Amino acid sequence: MAPVSLVVTMENPNKLSVVEIDGSVPSPFSDKERSKNTKQWIWLLLLKAQMALSFLSWSLKSSSKFLVAAKKRMFLFNNRSKEPQRSGKLLIFLRTFLTLTVLILLLEIYAHMNEWNLHVIQPSEVSNFAHWTYLSWLSFRANYVAPFVMYLSRFCVILFLIQSLDRFIQCFGCFWTKYKKLEPRLSEEDVLDGEDSSSYPMVLVQIPMCNEREVYEQSIAAVCNLDWPRDRLLIQVLDDSDAKSVQFLIRNEVSKWSEKGVNIIYRHRYFRTGYKAGNLNSAMACDYVKDYEFVAIFDADFQPNADFLKLTVPHFKDKPDLALVQARWSFVNKDENLLTRLQNINLAFHFEVEQQVNGVFLSFFGFNGTAGVWRIEALEDSGGWLERTTVEDMDIAVRAHLRGWKFMFLNDVKVLCELPESYEAYKKQQHRWHSGPMQLFRLCLPSIVASKEISRWKKLNLIFLFFLLRKLILPFYSFTLFCIILPLTMFIPEAKLPIWVICYVPIFMSLLNILPAPKSFPFLVPYLLFENTMSVTKFSAMVSGLFRMNSSYEWVVTKKTGRSSNSDLLKVEAEAEAEAEKYASEYDIEVARDVAEKNKNTNKSKNKNKNRNRLYRKELALSCLLLTAAARSLLSAQGVHFYFLLFQGLTFLVVGLDLIGEQSG
Repeated sequence: MAPVSLVVTMENPNKLSVVEIDGSVPSPFSDKERSKNTKQWIWLLLLKAQMALSFLSWSLKSSSKFLVAAKKRMFLFNNRSKEPQRSGKLLIFLRTFLTLTVLILLLEIYAHMNEWNLHVIQPSEVSNFAHWTYLSWLSFRANYVAPFVMYLSRFCVILFLIQSLDRFIQCFGCFWTKYKKLEPRLSEEDVLDGEDSSSYPMVLVQIPMCNEREVYEQSIAAVCNLDWPRDRLLIQVLDDSDAKSVQFLIRNEVSKWSEKGVNIIYRHRYFRTGYKAGNLNSAMACDYVKDYEFVAIFDADFQPNADFLKLTVPHFKDKPDLALVQARWSFVNKDENLLTRLQNINLAFHFEVEQQVNGVFLSFFGFNGTAGVWRIEALEDSGGWLERTTVEDMDIAVRAHLRGWKFMFLNDVKVLCELPESYEAYKKQQHRWHSGPMQLFRLCLPSIVASKEISRWKKLNLIFLFFLLRKLILPFYSFTLFCIILPLTMFIPEAKLPIWVICYVPIFMSLLNILPAPKSFPFLVPYLLFENTMSVTKFSAMVSGLFRMNSSYEWVVTKKTGRSSNSDLLKVEAEAEAEAEKYASEYDIEVARDVAEKNKNTNKSKNKNKNRNRLYRKELALSCLLLTAAARSLLSAQGVHFYFLLFQGLTFLVVGLDLIGEQSG
């Protein structure tokens, strides 16, 4: 086949024309192929258009649902019972700060639209009052605001890096513990003889509770089924309930198990002082307690396995200086909603890393208040339960540590319990958990410094790591750096935060946090955003406890749903009515009727409460602040900062509208 020849002649330098073509050049596409490709392109365009319309429809629908939910929250909040609202100094500060940022944003937008070139402006060229105001703001910002924000941001970044280093060292310690198999284990000699009951120590089990209508039954049943000789075990149900109907139900439950041969006692205080610490202290004052060597404590929603005591008590053998054996918590409702999933990430790290590492390398950690076994001698030697703070568990642990006692954490022994499912319950729990340690720090600091039972290294660990770094510095820098300074940097370019502070290091730290719960990896970003959101509550609680404000002494029992119980509500109601009739002759008949009536209306009241929600003003104020700063970042085209501020602001908005977790009642 002869090669195709092409002859081209030049008519002028800027124009080309084809003069002669020898042979024929075949077209690369036939008519059928061209038609086929055209149809494919049309279908592709239609598909993309359909996807775009679907996304637009989904966005509009989601936005509509969100606005309807927000409107509903606002309506319900405005129509709630007329209780006096306390703004609080932090909320006043946030409102003032938000107002200023909105005004500055409007001024910055006006300046941006007028294209004021501030590098070449002359005083004589000031056009109007707004122009003069903007120039005055820039001068004031550069001379007074920027230096302060820069120093504060550097200080917080240093604290952030120190805390991150501490967390990294803890994670390495956890890895080393597993690699070297340093976890406490029972030897064959420590295992108790199943046939000789006299070899079993005398154990007292305490179940402190207060108005625990939803969970009392399952908790008592789990403890009564513990595999331990009955003549070596005594169960105390310490009921602080102020509702007579709840007292009636719990007393009847105890009587039922007592008739089955379980050594169980019901105790109720007529003068309820000191919350849980007062309840436990009152129970330990009983004369028969001196006959027991160990005491196991379970909160009302905890359900230990039958072998719990056999897995924990033998660790005390041949260890006269061991005061506490703490078990890990396991959660029956960790997958119930987004809020419980995020809590599970936090608590999995707390037990797997913090408690385990401190137990292995320091023989000390904060007692978790439940699912632990104490040597009664150690409790008495440390001064017993005190009512001076709302964290009586941490208080007794610190005092026992200062007396030279040692602690042990068992990561492989788990006790089933329940996580708060509503944001209101979780918020109140976190407030108590973060205000109490600051109360305790003020009270214990002189004792820590004067203690002669522990080394200087343990004193430094107790003061700087246990209290200051993990209880004070963490909520301080988290709130100040990510909720105050970062929005400020959008209006003060001189104090710009580097990307690694707001992105790389937090993501790496969140990855470390999520390692003990690898199935929660898809929730990495929500976890990071939610932890920053909770920093408002933790910071407020920390300040409240440090300066002894009234809110630091509030104790609110964490609301529980009883999801760990498999019993049917209708069955419970029927049984309650039967019990009321059965014991009407023995107890006050009015109390019996009250029990039956309240249990009959349990479902109605729960459904009614589910429709009630709250608005959280601090979270909403910070949401507006962060979204305002995100809008300002658009003027300077800051990509990562904009996305972080946008999503963090939306997270605050969702939490502030009570759209996370179950609806609070």
